[in-house]
Amino acid sequence: MGKRPGQCYRECDRPPFTRKRFIHRRPASKITSYDMGNTSGKFDAKLSVIGLERCQIRHQALEAARVSSNRYMMKNVGRQNYHLRIRIKPFHHLRENKMITGAGADRVQDGMRLSFGKVIGLAARIKPRQPIISIRCRNQFIEHAQEALKRAIPKLPTPCKIIFDKIDPKLRRSMGYGNR
Repeated sequence: MGKRPGQCYRECDRPPFTRKRFIHRRPASKITSYDMGNTSGKFDAKLSVIGLERCQIRHQALEAARVSSNRYMMKNVGRQNYHLRIRIKPFHHLRENKMITGAGADRVQDGMRLSFGKVIGLAARIKPRQPIISIRCRNQFIEHAQEALKRAIPKLPTPCKIIFDKIDPKLRRSMGYGNR
């Protein structure tokens, strides 16, 4: 039996479950690294992807977004010219009460009795306008950073937007963003 689609776990419909005491076999997070590129460099600009709605993002989706944006930046900019950071961590445990189908299944399972469920994955809960991924880079690589974040957005289950956290005012006017 395969994984259920991500839309099944997108809504924050239950209280967060982070207590590890009751979970005996919890899966490891798929995210291999939260910081990529040059972590100690001095950079001029900072761009972020923010989520526009309250939702849960599974760790597989975060890893897919990280891989796509990091690969693009590595190929086009080089490792020393950017710093990419995943800003959220998956702490919420997702549970599923698996039901048996087929002939004679009603004699084997209990249905909804004691239906705590088994842990099937991890998710990060985000609030509206919370940063998910950030890239710091030099001014000449801003277009590449925007493209890398655009490639990461379709992997996330919430509508997202790219914002400039830090940018040179002269460059902002030349890009057509005015005096914000």
